[in-house]
Amino acid sequence: MHNKYSMRKMPVTDMPIVPNTIEKVKPQSLVARFRKRMWGDLPREEYRKIALLSLIFMFIVGTYWLMRTQKDALFMKITGKLYIPYAKMGTFFLMVPLILAYCKLVDMVEKHVLFYIICGGYSGLFLVVQMALRIPGLGLDNTVPDKSRWLGWVIYLGIESFGSLCVPLFWSFTNSISDANSAKAGFGLITFGAQFGSILGPTLGKYATTFGMANLMLVGALGMLAPPLLMWVFISMFPRCREGSITRKQTGIVEGLSLLVQHKYLMGVFGIATFYEVIGTIFDYQLKFQLDATFQSAPEVAAFMGSFGQWANSLALIFAFLGTGFFINTFGLTFCLVAFPSSVGLVALYVWWHPSIHVLFYAMVLIKGLSYALNNPCKEILYIPTTKDVKFKAKSWIDMFGTRAAKSLGSVINAQFHTAAALATFTGPINLAIVGMWVSVALYTGRRNQTMVEQEIVVGADTRPMGCV
Repeated sequence: MHNKYSMRKMPVTDMPIVPNTIEKVKPQSLVARFRKRMWGDLPREEYRKIALLSLIFMFIVGTYWLMRTQKDALFMKITGKLYIPYAKMGTFFLMVPLILAYCKLVDMVEKHVLFYIICGGYSGLFLVVQMALRIPGLGLDNTVPDKSRWLGWVIYLGIESFGSLCVPLFWSFTNSISDANSAKAGFGLITFGAQFGSILGPTLGKYATTFGMANLMLVGALGMLAPPLLMWVFISMFPRCREGSITRKQTGIVEGLSLLVQHKYLMGVFGIATFYEVIGTIFDYQLKFQLDATFQSAPEVAAFMGSFGQWANSLALIFAFLGTGFFINTFGLTFCLVAFPSSVGLVALYVWWHPSIHVLFYAMVLIKGLSYALNNPCKEILYIPTTKDVKFKAKSWIDMFGTRAAKSLGSVINAQFHTAAALATFTGPINLAIVGMWVSVALYTGRRNQTMVEQEIVVGADTRPMGCV
């Protein structure tokens, strides 16, 4: 028989469970609400991962931008400005064996090991180049440009191929460890952090007359060792992101090209990645053509290009912090994919009317900045609903071979015109025609991506023909 105190002696496990109908919700701070509004709702560990990836990307783009400020300056003074279109076409042919070797490595080693191999190899190359720049008669003390001076070609092709390999490699790795939600929230933040490097690189280049071109080349060569070191730290902190080779079977070094031509969706991604490069190459050559007539020495050109890099990447920094995640989350991926070519079309129209050096400078700043902060993150999100074969192999053909092919096409167009007036007159309609095709491809690909995400379709998981996906 129970007394009045018996309830107190009952085990806790026997107590009746009364559901708590009122949950206390901890109010979010202003910073948390701002972060959720701008970039979405991500767990704390995801932000740590994004921060470290952003640091890796910061060193990749920072080093590339430092070398980029020297690339054209050295080539024009060592080899000559009229050979820039041929150097760009040369990178197209160089990328074919490099992509084949890259695809072979993808099957042989873990993905993070690719950073050790590629960044380490380019670091060694540019350590040799900086020594060659100091050799009398071979380096910068020889002020007579000549197409037979091999050092200019090595510098140009080396810097161009470094950017073409390392940037896609980074995004391939990042895509392979991300889902759609983390990509929409995090890719803008990764781009935001990377812009600090892309501002610091051109800032150093701006002082080429003070530091010297060879010394800046040495800094760039040493900077290329930072991404593999940071990748080792990343894998140590997030071991679940460590992967073996994509497949145990040997799929072949042209598997990525086969995947690309089989899927209409991937051809749309190819168009989004390449249309911009044709227009950018035409604008870039117009600007370089006028720079060579304005400045007499390589350090002066490098300093001007350093200012260009500062402006373009500062715009990208601001937009990546305030605009990228907000625009993607608020207006959707399709809107952003179409908004960028529409903006480029307006810029191209204005440049056609007023092709001065200052208009070209700010036109390049605007389209470069928006490309880095808006178009590139949106383009990378398109790879989320794909297999790892697509992310590494097909993407390598799109981002490495495709962009080189687009720049080569732009260079072929440039090579037809030998004066600034001819370039300004005849390239305007070409740019506008490209923008028209670009908008239609972006609209199709964005809508297709939305359908695929909703229906959980993964491109590359089957062998359906091109017209299916």
